[in-house]
Amino acid sequence: MGAAGRAGARLLLAATLCLAAAEPHARAAGKKVLPPPSNLHYSYVPLCKLKWTWSHPEGISSDCDLEYCSEILINEIPQENTEWSRKLFREEDVSLNEMVHFKVRSECKAENASEPSDWVMISTSPKGAEGTAAVDINCTWHNLEYMVCTWLPGQNASAHTNYTLHYWHEELKNQEQCQNYISGDTFGCNFSFSISNTTSMYSPINILIRGNSEEIRPVCENRNPTTIVKPGPPRIVSVSKSKDGLHVEWQKPGTFAPHCLAYDLELKDSKSHTNHSFEVLKSTAMQIPNVDPNTMYTVKVRAKVQNKCYSSYHLGDWSEERSIGENTDFTIYIVLMLAIPLTVALAIIILLVYLKRLKILIYPQIPDPRKIIKRMFGEQTEDLQGFPGDDFLNACKPAKEEEILSLVCIETLESVSSAEEERERHALQVKAL
Repeated sequence: MGAAGRAGARLLLAATLCLAAAEPHARAAGKKVLPPPSNLHYSYVPLCKLKWTWSHPEGISSDCDLEYCSEILINEIPQENTEWSRKLFREEDVSLNEMVHFKVRSECKAENASEPSDWVMISTSPKGAEGTAAVDINCTWHNLEYMVCTWLPGQNASAHTNYTLHYWHEELKNQEQCQNYISGDTFGCNFSFSISNTTSMYSPINILIRGNSEEIRPVCENRNPTTIVKPGPPRIVSVSKSKDGLHVEWQKPGTFAPHCLAYDLELKDSKSHTNHSFEVLKSTAMQIPNVDPNTMYTVKVRAKVQNKCYSSYHLGDWSEERSIGENTDFTIYIVLMLAIPLTVALAIIILLVYLKRLKILIYPQIPDPRKIIKRMFGEQTEDLQGFPGDDFLNACKPAKEEEILSLVCIETLESVSSAEEERERHALQVKAL
């Protein structure tokens, strides 16, 4: 129970105790207790509104200026809604997912010869299972043209529960059911809603959300349209630049009165990349001085309602951005300054590699015969005298023909012939001795 509920309960208890204490004194003084109202019952009027009616009590003196005092309790908590009236009925917007108690009594106004009657009470119990009613209901009135309501399913509702939304306003003859439902993680629906009233006074709209079965508890919400207004995005008509500055003009959204809207204008320049904000009241144009002719500017506008017309805190959506001017971007110059040296360095490296390969082609390396012979014959050292002609020619054949050039074979044969001649001369000298 909240602080207001506890305070109301204390006030009700104090009033009851006072009446109880005063009753003996009143009877002792000969004061007459008024008869209570009769035939108290209730009915639902069009949607989320309860209407209690009762009959005039019998035996009331003509000297009594009769009126009725009525109170409403929600879940047995007194509300701050005590009402005195001569009417034989009372209407009130209530939520259908709570216990509602209504009580009424008779009183004679400005008359001390009688005491108020006893209270007559009637209760209204909620339908459906507890915890199945829709929760977190939010409604927004967009651009004075249509309303969007969203909600979440109750914690005890099944996953297959489908909710329907019904709404009613005093300008409607009958309640209407929403048809354009929103699919996704949350439930929702949008419907056309406009009020022809041109004054600042708008009557509330009643929203009823109920399930597709009797087990789902219905819930009613009462909304003041002026507190949920959200203007649409303005449309920028023109953006021009002159010696006096930057001129921006836009068109107001919806059917709002000009004095009911204010605007936020945001300006961004391409040099500093900073956002400059301006507030515009009533007007749909603005002149911004001291702009750089060599800079690109981007503007966007959004609308917001004035408190003197609506008590809503919803800000409108931003308009589409419009740009004007030349964008002097130094990024491309920085990229070029870095790319040119890197390109030159890479070209030099490629040229050096190419020249090295060209040198090899012009001045080929002459193979070393000793290495070739070593590959031909391996690590074995044989006596060259033991080679006959054919065997020697066979020995001259390379183990891998593709690795031996004809020039190498010729040089090898000449070196072997010179060695044989040297041996023969040496043998003749030995014989002569």
